[in-house]
Amino acid sequence: MALAPTRDRTTGRPPSPTPSRGFLSSTLGKKTVMAVSGLLMLGYLVAHVAGNLKVFFGPEEFNAYGHWLRVMGAPVLHHEWALWLVRIVLLAAVVAHAVSAYQLSRRDVRARPIAYVHRRKRSSYATRTMRWGGIILALFIVWHVLDLTTGTVHPGGFEEGKPYQNVVDTFSTWYGNVIYIVAMLAVGLHVRHGFWSAAQTLGVGSARRERLLRGLADTLALVLTAGFVSVPVAVMTGVVS
Repeated sequence: MALAPTRDRTTGRPPSPTPSRGFLSSTLGKKTVMAVSGLLMLGYLVAHVAGNLKVFFGPEEFNAYGHWLRVMGAPVLHHEWALWLVRIVLLAAVVAHAVSAYQLSRRDVRARPIAYVHRRKRSSYATRTMRWGGIILALFIVWHVLDLTTGTVHPGGFEEGKPYQNVVDTFSTWYGNVIYIVAMLAVGLHVRHGFWSAAQTLGVGSARRERLLRGLADTLALVLTAGFVSVPVAVMTGVVS
């Protein structure tokens, strides 16, 4: 005679044959998604700041770079196909990063319903501001696209195919400079903490490598922030005009 399956005492139902929710549903899985998507965005930031610095070589060089972005991959790919592929991958990385961060935050709140009375002494300023930094960057991305991609909120007469003049127009306004510089400072803090955290999640970090990884994180954050901020500063001071 067959034995009846054991039932859960709270629901009265047989236990699930697959109690594990899967790797991506686990805390480690979500941290891995954050790490991989964060590294993808970091790679984009490095390429983006390198392209931005071409503005110092004059309008012809910078406009030619903007044109190349739209024809890269030709003649195999059609006009802007490669650019749209980069945009789609980047958007997917941003969404995955943000969703995973939110889910981990909610999971952390449920695990500790009572807030800590004292902050941990070793938590850095970047660690404590990661959440707000992420919100600032999300809002900035929307503004940046509407300003220099679609021209919807561009302060001057937006000209398609003339990114040099569009950049000068944007950074000729006080609010354009404030928005951009604040966002780039948030990028620096985010990279500084996120790079080190990603290394720990992906198993690259160790006690012996901690000093090296933290040094790399600080260097990346400093170089990226300085590179991005140099553009509005150059427009404000007349170096780029």
